[in-house]
Amino acid sequence: MPDSTQAQRPLRVGIIGGGIGGAATARALRQRGFEVHIFEKSGHFGEVGAGVQMTPNATRTLKALGVGEGLKRVGFLPESMTGYNWQTAEKTFRTPLRETAVTNFGAEFYHVHRADLLDILVEGLPDSCVTFNARCTGVDSKGHTAIAHFADGSSYEADLIVGADGIHSVVRDALWGRTRATFTGHMCWRALVPVDRHPLPFVEPVAAFWMGPKAHVVTYYVKGGAAVNIVAVAESEDWVKESWTEPSSTGELLNAYQGWHENLIRLLAMTDPTQTFKWGLFDRDPMQSWSKGRATLLGDAAHPMLPFLSQGAAMAIEDGYVLAAALEAFRDDIDHALVAYEAERLPRTARVQLEARERGKTYHLATPEEQRKRDEEMKQRQKDDPNAVGIKAEWVYSYDSVACVEHFPGKASVA
Repeated sequence: MPDSTQAQRPLRVGIIGGGIGGAATARALRQRGFEVHIFEKSGHFGEVGAGVQMTPNATRTLKALGVGEGLKRVGFLPESMTGYNWQTAEKTFRTPLRETAVTNFGAEFYHVHRADLLDILVEGLPDSCVTFNARCTGVDSKGHTAIAHFADGSSYEADLIVGADGIHSVVRDALWGRTRATFTGHMCWRALVPVDRHPLPFVEPVAAFWMGPKAHVVTYYVKGGAAVNIVAVAESEDWVKESWTEPSSTGELLNAYQGWHENLIRLLAMTDPTQTFKWGLFDRDPMQSWSKGRATLLGDAAHPMLPFLSQGAAMAIEDGYVLAAALEAFRDDIDHALVAYEAERLPRTARVQLEARERGKTYHLATPEEQRKRDEEMKQRQKDDPNAVGIKAEWVYSYDSVACVEHFPGKASVA
């Protein structure tokens, strides 16, 4: 039922988590005149020293959020997405991006440092809209409001509380009960290699996918070409902590990729042993619902996913935009807005979650025969269509979150 008292003032939304998803949501809500407050458990806005791929679906949404120029300033446009054989460096596919992404998918494909992306999202956000060092301990939903509770004994009451607090979400646990994420048997290294000149002779200015037995490596330039981001994933029987700051070393990284092509090994050898980190990849099955009462979830709190389609941050950005659009479309009926939000986002994010799992299998085929068959299929697909995405992600990149408001279920009957 609509809340007549809320209709007399701006909608008040509390966001738990000040990462990329929380910041994008705050920006989308403020664009629509809603009252927003972010609660971040750390002492400042900040992201780990790693890159992120802003595929066209994310770029389109970021432009709608008013940060297109900022993205152009901090991002890097790769020439292509290119697959490489792990031993020979033979190209198994090459999807053009820099010259064709706008034509094929409606927006650019950017590589960005995560901290730079967060900076442009929070640019212009008043200090009064953020509380740092705020560790959420739970959320209660009562009637037409929800209340977030914090470790210092304070609380915040809002028309809606949004959990954007990651895979170990306190908000999700409060709404749906605590469950453990599942270790997938994959471990991942992240490292950033500063470069004096771009491009390095052995690192092309592309989104590079090196696929080998039970492992793969993705490399790409960030910071306008001033650094190369490395994401290296290998299957592991040993449980690895789910933390972006678990220390590793250059030696450990090189040991995992013995026998791989010299171009890749040269790059891995350039990593700073004190700035090379590893973590375990954890996963959850798609949820049936994210909302309960006047609280909901987005991003990794709702749908943590393996990074094999490079969509974790992109999905959170899409979520935030769609949630804000739904609240605007049904501003006098938050319950209906949450139904519309889930109807739009649940099928999309569930598909990305499940297909990311499948890409992990595709990238890690163990035998030469399996790898040869995969590579030949990729080459044939590229031959049939020079613009084909080697990792079969056309459906991901073509999604338009900005247009979703036009087909929210029940919009015509409520408006």
